[in-house]
Amino acid sequence: LLYGHVKEAFETLNLGEDKLRRSIELGVGHLQIGVSSTLCKHMLLPYLKEFIRRNPHISISISCQSTNETLRLLDENKIDIGLIGKPENLKNIDFYYLDNIEDIFVANRDYLNNLKKRGIAENEILSNSTLMLLDKNNMTRQYIDDYLQENHISVADSIDISDMDLLIDFAKIGVGVACVIRSFVSGELADGSLVEVPLGIPIHEREVGFSYKENLKPSKSLQSFIDFYKNFNPKEQS
Repeated sequence: LLYGHVKEAFETLNLGEDKLRRSIELGVGHLQIGVSSTLCKHMLLPYLKEFIRRNPHISISISCQSTNETLRLLDENKIDIGLIGKPENLKNIDFYYLDNIEDIFVANRDYLNNLKKRGIAENEILSNSTLMLLDKNNMTRQYIDDYLQENHISVADSIDISDMDLLIDFAKIGVGVACVIRSFVSGELADGSLVEVPLGIPIHEREVGFSYKENLKPSKSLQSFIDFYKNFNPKEQS
């Protein structure tokens, strides 16, 4: 009986050694990425698709949360890299710029027409509509709150929503005015299902990019991803 247990233990050890040896030979690794659900859908997926095609032996875990939470996970070494909106403080963070994003307010045409019938002018729309925003823990929400405060725009009625895709869907059915990223609703703006609310003072664009802790030596998997995204342009693939 003892021999059987010892034999089984050695077989398990040998199997583990074989798997480890094959992993090393094939370059198998693991990469943990933090990203918001919105940036994951609209920006990360093209990078992942091509990276996985080129590196099929690297397994990938995706953790979806706000940029603030992604930065916390980076600081605690719980993820390898994040796709984030650039924060004001980049202490100990390597940030690689990918693109600019522009926040805008949108609604469906019927909703805006109803406001117009009530005698509400364009510069009063935000103060007199149901404003749909991401929740207060989101960096985008904090950025928009600052914009509203700096421009003395009071909000009478608002709805907090945790996902930008839901903001877009709710705006399309006429629930209210949603704050979204322009490039993520380009199709809706083109086909007229959403209309941009004019702003007297536009919201400044923000930078989005990949980030990781600069005082840690990257794993082989992370270094492979860093080398990849610095030389890959998803716009050239479409």
